[in-house]
Amino acid sequence: MLRLDGSWRWSSVLVLIFLHFSLQGAHCSLNISPVGSSRVIGRAGSNVTLAVTFSGATDPVVTWFRGSLPVLTWTVGSSETADVAADYRGVLTIQDDGSLTFVNVAVDHGGNYSVELTKSGLAKAVALFTLAVFEIFQNVDLKVQPDLIKEGSDRFTLQYSMSQGVVQDHVWFFKGSALETTSHYTVEQRSVVIHQPNRSDTGRYTLLLTNPFSRVETHINVTVLYGPDEPTLEARPPQPFYVSGDSLSLVCSAGGFPRPTAQWIFGDQTLPTSHDGVLNRTNVQISQGGVYTCTLVNDETGAKRQKTLTLNVYEKPSANMTCSVQSVNDNTQLQYHCQWPGGAPQAELSFPALGVSISGVDDFSLTVSSSEDLDGRVVTCMAVHPLQNNQCNITAMSPVQFLPALRTTVDSEGRIVVLVQCVSDARPEALVSWSRGSDDVANGTNYQISNSTTWLQIRGYNVSDFVQEKYTCTCRNPLGSQSREIQLQGPAVSDFSLFSNPEGTIVTLTWEVPPTSVVTGFDVQMKGPDLLSPSSVQTQRAPVQYRTIQQRPGSARKTDVSVLDPKRTYRFRVVPRARTTEGEPSEVQRIGPGEGLSGPAIAGIAAGIPCSLLFLFLLAGLVYLCIYFYNNRNRQARYPVSRAVEKTVAVQSEVTPHHLLSGGLKSPPDYNRLRIPLNGQWLCPRLSLHLLSEWLRPSDPSLICL
Repeated sequence: MLRLDGSWRWSSVLVLIFLHFSLQGAHCSLNISPVGSSRVIGRAGSNVTLAVTFSGATDPVVTWFRGSLPVLTWTVGSSETADVAADYRGVLTIQDDGSLTFVNVAVDHGGNYSVELTKSGLAKAVALFTLAVFEIFQNVDLKVQPDLIKEGSDRFTLQYSMSQGVVQDHVWFFKGSALETTSHYTVEQRSVVIHQPNRSDTGRYTLLLTNPFSRVETHINVTVLYGPDEPTLEARPPQPFYVSGDSLSLVCSAGGFPRPTAQWIFGDQTLPTSHDGVLNRTNVQISQGGVYTCTLVNDETGAKRQKTLTLNVYEKPSANMTCSVQSVNDNTQLQYHCQWPGGAPQAELSFPALGVSISGVDDFSLTVSSSEDLDGRVVTCMAVHPLQNNQCNITAMSPVQFLPALRTTVDSEGRIVVLVQCVSDARPEALVSWSRGSDDVANGTNYQISNSTTWLQIRGYNVSDFVQEKYTCTCRNPLGSQSREIQLQGPAVSDFSLFSNPEGTIVTLTWEVPPTSVVTGFDVQMKGPDLLSPSSVQTQRAPVQYRTIQQRPGSARKTDVSVLDPKRTYRFRVVPRARTTEGEPSEVQRIGPGEGLSGPAIAGIAAGIPCSLLFLFLLAGLVYLCIYFYNNRNRQARYPVSRAVEKTVAVQSEVTPHHLLSGGLKSPPDYNRLRIPLNGQWLCPRLSLHLLSEWLRPSDPSLICL
């Protein structure tokens, strides 16, 4: 029974379906309607669909319009691509049910849309839509116009702007209360206007913007400028007068925004601006008494108001009293000076020790003739004031002995520049005069005297230009003078010393220069092996000549030499220079182990031994020959001697008398046996005569020795 009921039900469904499709063309009409609300809200950048549903026919033609402009046409169920207006290609797509989809919808796509459904033989069907597209608010900004709002002005306006967003609703608030259009406010679409602003309109304004997808609040603080109001001016603490040294404040104030700035004027002098309206007078002086004018200024609006006050000040003299003495009238007189400024009344100043009844006030000077009793004498300046007395002392003295100072440089033209300084302790300060020999030195090409006269600058290309002259500097004030003669010397070095580090790898050379020596530089010289370096190969043979390893300026008095080999011997010296002229080298300083015989010395000794033996052998042979010739001489007859020779022998005998030989010594050899006949005369062997010339005397005047 159950099976029969199920079959009956399925049969009924099939019959109904058959009847529906069979009778559709004869009895249906087109219908189309929105799915949901006809007002569609979309967010910019998203996909939005205007959804529809239709009935009454198969495969109808769907046409979408924006206003009266068709934007898309398509036959439902067709495999053909929808016909889309050129401006909407890539934006609009059609769904299978005829719904219209916006891809990445934009704000400007919002508006009124309609869809029309048509089928041949049937009446068309239409559905209407409204599309609203909203953006997320970005960069909402509030501005006020004008920038400067003054109390009592006509109006100011608040406006908003943003880089993105569609506003659905906007509300303005002031101090949390919503603003509506009144006689004081006018609320517009994108702004609010405040009429006849006053100081109570100062505060925080807020704008609230909303749409279905975004909500934003933004704020702006508005300040209405006003003032200054009527000022008040007073001194604190309040007193009828003030004593010099007191502290007080002048206070000037008035209402206003921004807070008014006080500009103070005293006499014809404008004092520093005070933002708090307070002028502080610390340690007030008599010169600061008088009429003060306070002008209050609104720095933003430029509005001004002013008020005046008279300040009475009595002053004590300053505690800083000074005394001095100087030369006047061509360095022939002394002027004592005393200063104690201020005071009401001013202090009376005098020099009782000078025996003069003249006095002065504030700044007093007294000129007297110089005398020996003023040299080293203490002179007191007395200051008398009704409230306080004071005094100060000054002692004048003649110049004392001094030593000149010397400094040498080279200028850009290559000239030697010698600076000679002469300064003597004196009071008043001594003036310096310069002379060369008996002539005064004046400013010129080669000489320049400093403004203080204590420096003499001498220029020359050669050191000989300096050492040929004597210079004299004289320091003089009204009480006396001191002179010093300066004889410049050529470049020289004194007190040359050497100090080594414990390892013997670094040495420090120090030297001094005579006080009047002209030196522009130093050549540091070394004799010995080359200095070590990571890439050098040290040889056993050391250079035998001094070579320059450093050049130091004329101001240098020391230098370091490093990377020495502690196993080798080095010698150092310093050669002073005056430009291109070299002075005598310093004494030599040596560092290194003790010295033995060098390789060349040993080679010389080895070569000298055979030479010495050969010399001894030759000397022995020579002695033998001399003895041999001497013995033969005794056996030969003597020849007569001419008178000229006899006379010569006689004269020689008077000058150098002969002495008899004694003690078993043999007589001198017979030169007659050694003679060699040559053109009637006799010659003797040169070598024999040279060796025996100290003790042989020729007995034959005709003997000629070459």
